[in-house]
Amino acid sequence: MSTVNADLTYNYKVVRQFAIMTVVWGIVGMSLGVIIASQLVWPQLNLDLPWTHFGRLRPLHTNAVIFGFGGSALFATSYYVVQRTCQARLFSDGLAAFTFWGWQAVLIAAVITLPLGLTSTKEYAELEWPIDLLILVTWVSYAIVFFGTIMKRSAPHIYVANWFYGAFIITVAVLHIGNNLALPASLFKSYSAYAGVTDAMMQWWWGHNAVGFFLTAGFLGMMYYFVPKQANRPVYSYRLSIVHFWALIATYVWAGGHHLHYSALPDWAQTAGMIMSLILLAPSWGGMINGMMTLSGAWHKLRTDPILRFLVVSLSFYGMSTFEGPMMAIKTVNALSHNTDWTIGHVHSGALGWVAMISIGAIYHLIPKLWGIKEMYSIGLINVHFWLATVGTVLYIVAMWVNGIMQGLMWRAVNEDGTLTYSFVQALEASWPGYLVRFIGGVIFLSGMLVMAWNVWMTIRQKDAVAADNVAAQPA
Repeated sequence: MSTVNADLTYNYKVVRQFAIMTVVWGIVGMSLGVIIASQLVWPQLNLDLPWTHFGRLRPLHTNAVIFGFGGSALFATSYYVVQRTCQARLFSDGLAAFTFWGWQAVLIAAVITLPLGLTSTKEYAELEWPIDLLILVTWVSYAIVFFGTIMKRSAPHIYVANWFYGAFIITVAVLHIGNNLALPASLFKSYSAYAGVTDAMMQWWWGHNAVGFFLTAGFLGMMYYFVPKQANRPVYSYRLSIVHFWALIATYVWAGGHHLHYSALPDWAQTAGMIMSLILLAPSWGGMINGMMTLSGAWHKLRTDPILRFLVVSLSFYGMSTFEGPMMAIKTVNALSHNTDWTIGHVHSGALGWVAMISIGAIYHLIPKLWGIKEMYSIGLINVHFWLATVGTVLYIVAMWVNGIMQGLMWRAVNEDGTLTYSFVQALEASWPGYLVRFIGGVIFLSGMLVMAWNVWMTIRQKDAVAADNVAAQPA
């Protein structure tokens, strides 16, 4: 048991704010996901209005879920973990508060501009240049707070979770700046500083590594703290966690080229992206195995602890999606999967199964501690949420796997004379049942988030719940 300075306090206010907004943006982003899923089943729900059209709501959905829900979870957990593991208060309360309000301003700007069609058209980087600058300022402030806290730590050791959080913060900054270099033409219109194939290469250097660092490295930092903490077990192998870190960091940044197979990107760059994607399987599974094996001697806790169940099942989805991704990067497999719903299924096995589930588990772990109470209002409702999330995710990804493989096979089917066997419209008609199942899966997952919101609300309304800003330090 580590010792702490009796006079030391932690800043839980900003952690609490981001934790609540994780739930709020989760509901907003996933509601948008359900809406656009319904539009593919019933196109009339586009309402013949430009700002409610699928093409405008889809980027708002991805931004709200990735940067609103996922980003808020990363801010909340990283601020919590870095204070406790470093035994130091956040470097600057003022800058920490700025990161909260700055990040919310970015998200609200997205809610306003994307339905209006103000977009750079770059995947996961659609926001126009003034908003990009606000992201940059907020992110630099985040880095100063996080690394400043590490610099002033009283604990001699930097816990591995902070390695992953730190790598995510630095790399996302580099990727964001590199991909968003642009020439402004007006207040809300700019043109990329890159041309043609170079622009595509830069975009997928960002696009895949937004997944690799924002949605993987950051959440692995979450995993390395909350899984051992909730299981009340030490990390299975600290040495493996370090090997996992360096192997992941060294490999992930090279894999983006696999998004551009059979394109104008030079063949050597496509092949390099494929090879590095295959190598990436090893560190990804190393991290998954390390998390799973942390439960050695504690597997029985899964019967009674739905929070731990969220965390462990998220690792299962992480292992599955990080096996599927390298396989889809193989050129011959990609020839079947590219531009089909298989890709959508793959993304959501990671987004719903890995990112959302580990975030939900971490927030359930945090909420009682941020309000100074023993546990959530209802453990039973957490259990209900777990099954809604699991069933919703499985329905979603299986529907998209079936659709995707069917689409790929129909698109490449040819008659004896070389003409296409099926038209695109026929493939679309055959995809309709899968879209309906995906919509149902999305509704089920969203209903779980509503259950979570109710549980959180009832937890913080309990008479003994106190939202303390300055909390006396305890051993990490």
